Amino acid sequence: MAFKIGLLGLGTVGTGTAQILLSPTGRYPLLHEIEIYRVGVRSLDKPRAVQLPPEIMTTDLEAIVTDPEIDIVVEVLGGLEPARSLILKAIAHGKHIVTANKAVISRYGPEIFTAAEEAGVYVLLEAAVAGGIPVIQPLKQSLGVNRIRSITGIVNGTTNYILTRMQNEGGEFGDILVDAQKLGYAEADPTADVDGLDAADKIAILASIAFAGRIKLPEVHCEGIRQVSAADITYAQKLGFVIKLLAVAKREETALTAESLESEMLQVRVHPTLVPQTHPLASINGVYNAILVEGDPLGQVMFFGPGAGSGPTASAVVSDIANIAAVLKTAGESHRLHSLLSCVHQHYCAIAPISELVTRFYARFLTKDRPGVIGQLGTCFGQHEVSLESIVQTGFRGELAEIVVVTHDVREGNFRQALEEIRALEGVDSIPSILRVL
Repeated sequence: MAFKIGLLGLGTVGTGTAQILLSPTGRYPLLHEIEIYRVGVRSLDKPRAVQLPPEIMTTDLEAIVTDPEIDIVVEVLGGLEPARSLILKAIAHGKHIVTANKAVISRYGPEIFTAAEEAGVYVLLEAAVAGGIPVIQPLKQSLGVNRIRSITGIVNGTTNYILTRMQNEGGEFGDILVDAQKLGYAEADPTADVDGLDAADKIAILASIAFAGRIKLPEVHCEGIRQVSAADITYAQKLGFVIKLLAVAKREETALTAESLESEMLQVRVHPTLVPQTHPLASINGVYNAILVEGDPLGQVMFFGPGAGSGPTASAVVSDIANIAAVLKTAGESHRLHSLLSCVHQHYCAIAPISELVTRFYARFLTKDRPGVIGQLGTCFGQHEVSLESIVQTGFRGELAEIVVVTHDVREGNFRQALEEIRALEGVDSIPSILRVL
């Protein structure tokens, strides 16, 4: 039984996928039964790093998703459209889907998975999160007997590269971003990466799978790394921390009852965070990704590896293709959807507003050099039930005194109310940095 693939896109990931499928020697034996039947591209004239028969190439992408000969459509176009429309049309024509498109899944996952369930087809997306790191199928399968408590990850290589260089070299964000763009680690428009949007897409997908419910992307709190300065990196190191852009999905702790399971709230958020130097994620540097999963009865397990690139991402794509082919070969034409591969949850998870988060904070203040300012800060925080772990004047920036504050665990809403009051104080010039502490 041969399985025919319709490949949408022949860029970095599409090329890597084709190369694996064309040279399966020594790999999973089932790959010998998978045929690249048609390939959809935007231009037929563009030079390619992989040689394919010209007769299977086309710019008519719709013809691929409606072709009755094709069993599995592999979408590696990227972007929202036409990817979303092509995926839905392929599903409507009974095609199984493999995609690396985190943006489409995080925004239109409910629509796509509902259509797939009704059509009786699979949508697999291992490559949509963390490149070649296997995390989605383990969450569905190997860790499926666990009650997941939290997922904490470094899931964007660009921001991790920038923060790593800031830490190692003492440089400023803007200068290192320009270098990262020259080296190809950051896009010409870096917004999705440095403002945390890419990481928000990924943690929404991971949370949906880990907590068996749909996530509304606009409810994911999202902050990027533009405000992180070399001064913050230095102070964090002195305090025993490194700064990482973390994506977090976490259950709010409640007593386990049938009622609490139905009304359980999640935290789903992306923001730069002070991470203790002894934490497993603190040593993840450069463009690498890592996802730390905590659950019962497992405890902690961490997935680490390259989060992007042709080879790693194509590895995940082809793994999904092989998984679908294996199930179809075993079950035959009249198979029912395998629960370990399909995604059938319908309800939406309740996500707590960021104001309800309880965490520690780091804040850096620039104040006028006059007596009593530290006392005023302490008074304002105390009035809003913010307990301080430390408050230290670290030096001067020009004529302004620099004060660094670290809190104990505090409700975010209370902390923000205190900051509003502090901003109005005559002795306070500005608050350049506010960061959460893991």
